[in-house]
Formats: sequence, C-alpha cells, structure tokens
Amino acid sequence: MTTKRKPIRTVLLALLGVAVPILGVGLFAGSGLPNPLTTLDGSGILSTYSTSGPIDVTNPFFQNLGTNGRTCNSCHVSSEAWTVSPHGIRERFDATRGTDPIFRPVDGANCPSADVSTVRERRSAYSLLLAKGLIRISLPVPAGADFQITEIEDPYNCPQTTAIQPAMYRRPLPATNLPFLTTVMWDGRESPKGQSLTADLTQQAIDATTGHAQGAPPSPEQLQQIVAFETALFTAQNLDFAAGGLTAKGATGGPINLSTQKFYTGINDVLGADPTGAAFDPVVFTSYTTWANLTGPSATPARESIARGEALFNTFPITITGVSGLNDLPGLSTVNGTCTTCHDTPNVGNHSVALAINIGVTDYPARGGLDISGLPVYTIKCNSTGATVQTTDPGRALISGKCADVGKTKGPILRGLAARAPYFHNGSAATLSDAVEFYDQRFNLNMTDQQRADLVAFLQTL
Repeated sequence: MTTKRKPIRTVLLALLGVAVPILGVGLFAGSGLPNPLTTLDGSGILSTYSTSGPIDVTNPFFQNLGTNGRTCNSCHVSSEAWTVSPHGIRERFDATRGTDPIFRPVDGANCPSADVSTVRERRSAYSLLLAKGLIRISLPVPAGADFQITEIEDPYNCPQTTAIQPAMYRRPLPATNLPFLTTVMWDGRESPKGQSLTADLTQQAIDATTGHAQGAPPSPEQLQQIVAFETALFTAQNLDFAAGGLTAKGATGGPINLSTQKFYTGINDVLGADPTGAAFDPVVFTSYTTWANLTGPSATPARESIARGEALFNTFPITITGVSGLNDLPGLSTVNGTCTTCHDTPNVGNHSVALAINIGVTDYPARGGLDISGLPVYTIKCNSTGATVQTTDPGRALISGKCADVGKTKGPILRGLAARAPYFHNGSAATLSDAVEFYDQRFNLNMTDQQRADLVAFLQTL
C-alpha cells in the first residue's frame, strides 16, 4: 500500500503553522470573511487586511447593482489581488461555458457586437479577456483634440471601433491599497472634479455600475458603503514559499505593516512636489533591509536574494531617456535615476503625484519583448506638428486631447504583484521576469542573470 504524498506547498504551510487558504468568498457561510483573508498564489500566500474588521460580503461591492449579473467582485476578486487573472477567468469560462457575468459583450468581448451564441463563438469573442484579463474600454476623441486617428488596424474588424471612438484593452486595476492612490484609473479620467480620492472613487463606482454592469447609478448610501469598503483594504504578499514569512527576522512585509505606511500626496516626489519640502530619497523600499545582514541558519539563499533585489530596485542606476511626461520637462531630457525615480511612494511603489508617462508599453512595433498581439494599432497624426505615431492605446490623450499625451498612463501600485499577472495596463508582460526583461532592454541596463533573478524575487514579495 502506498501513501499519497501531500503537495509540497501544503506541507510547507503546515510546517509554518499557516492554514491552507480559502480561494473564494462563496465557500464561507455568513456575512464576513476572515481578517486577514489569505489566499495562495504562484509564489506564496497573498493576504488582505481590512482596517474596518471582518470583510463584509453583504457590502454593495458584492451585490448585483446592474442588469447583467455583474458585481464589483466580478472583476475585483479577493484571491487575485482584487483584480482578475487569466487563469481565474478561464476557470470561470470552463465552469459556466462562458456565461459567468464577467463574460458580457458590452466590454468583455473583443467587440460588443461579436457573436456569442455558442461556446466556440464565446471563446473566440472573449479571447483577450481569457488570454490577458483585458476589458474593452471605448472613449471618444475629445472635441478640439490636437490629433486625429488616421488609420486603424483592428484584428476584430469591429464596427464600433472607429477613428472618433477608439477601443482600448486594459487590465482592471486592483480595488485594494486605494488610500495610496493619486489618480484612480489608468488614464486619470475618473472624476470631472478631481477634488478628492473619495470623490474620484465615488465617480468610478458610478461609472462601473452604469457602464460595466449596465445599470442605474447606485444610491448615495451604496456608493458610500462601496468606497468605505474599498479604502479599508490593504493587500500584500505575506509568505514566500522559498523565504518563508515576510515579517520574519525583522522584515516588514505583509498587509498589516502596509496599512500603517505613512502617505500623503507628493511624499518623496522626485520633482520636488513634497509639500513638507523633504528631498527625494531613492531608498523607497525598506521591508527587507534587515535580511541583508542575517547570519547563520536565518541567512537563507532566498532571503539574501530578496534583500539584494530590494537594494537593486532602490539603487541600480538607470539612464532614463525618451519617457514622455518626464524627459520632456525642462532640464530633464536625461535623468540619471533608479526604479524609484518613478516608483517613489515609500514601500508602495506608485507615483506619489498624478503623473502620466509613456515608457513605451503602448508603442508599435512592440518594445522590449512585450506581447501586444491581439491589440488594435492606431496611427495618430498630431495637428500642430504633423508628426505621426503608431500606438496600441492613445492613453491620456483621449482625456486631455493633447497629442503629447499619446500612450501615457499612470504607474500602478506595486503591492500584491505575485497574484496579479500579466503585467502593464495591457497585459503585455506575462510574468514578472518578462516585465524586468522589458526594462532591461528598454533602458539598456545590461543586468546579469543573477540581478534579474534577485529583482524578480523581491517583486514577488510585495
């Protein structure tokens, strides 16, 4: 008689005294989920901590407020860092034959008029959602814009995708760690007033319900409850399969530590916008500084790699050129920086100010080995200069009307990365290794194999 061996991850979790995590809200009875809520991902355990107590699944965030069966939770799943993963989406497709609420032509399909009458047709119609977790966003070219779309190469020949109403395909941003935001959506369009984070998130909830869920605006009470729920959530990796617990031996990983991280708009801004007058400090991440000096059995290869990766993120020199939104500012045509020049928010890693930049992720042809297959290509002509550019996403230009803003997006919060593949707003980097490779090529970093591995090891712990 043979004994079936337990999966190595289950054994590791048991040895560490960690309960095997639950993977979905549907397995819980009652109205609350554990706090913190833990789930497995590819490199360890992701954890969400709510400052308001047990995670209340009776909140309108989890309710069907529209007409097509969707909830906020349809595209912001707790076990997937409060966004969605292609793996999870494919599981839903297989379980429901493509009828789960996330599969709705309005924005889940490559084209809203696509044939979804059979399983085979649905698999084709929702191919970008299934492959990269991309939602279709369609916005009009602003009146009086300083550019025009002169040509469209659309692999779907979608009649709703036009020169005056282009379509973009973007990853849903995580509905967690929101108190660190300086702008909500990829292109910063969320609020016409832009007066406060609460106003922006409220507008985003209205837009999501009326657009993605095809419903009427939520009531003021429902909006308040949704925003309060979201802004109480903090998500981060809590355990790494190789390195163990991310709060061990003086480390300060995990969501509880993240929830106490100091933040205000402009904190540590490289362009001098910190309202306190404090100078920019490139040492942005400090969670694993103690691991750099461990000795004896505590100094495992995995912990040493993570500590080296954190130091690389803070200090590896990068000559930053050709980044519109940064290098076109006076005196900044070349910036001798590091990863933290743009990822400047302490222990969070997003922009501490509302800064839209173009690092080349939307460029056509693709740069740095990125996979932009399946995305439409737009040829855009600038009215003022006559210059033309090809892009897979006009980005901020569809909000500002400025040709200089073509391809610009915000930098997202970096916490919870291990559960959030694929990366960049268009899912063009399948893995963190691919994302690091893009930067290595884009900025001619000439990193060694060990440096790339260390950087990935660190990013997986965020």
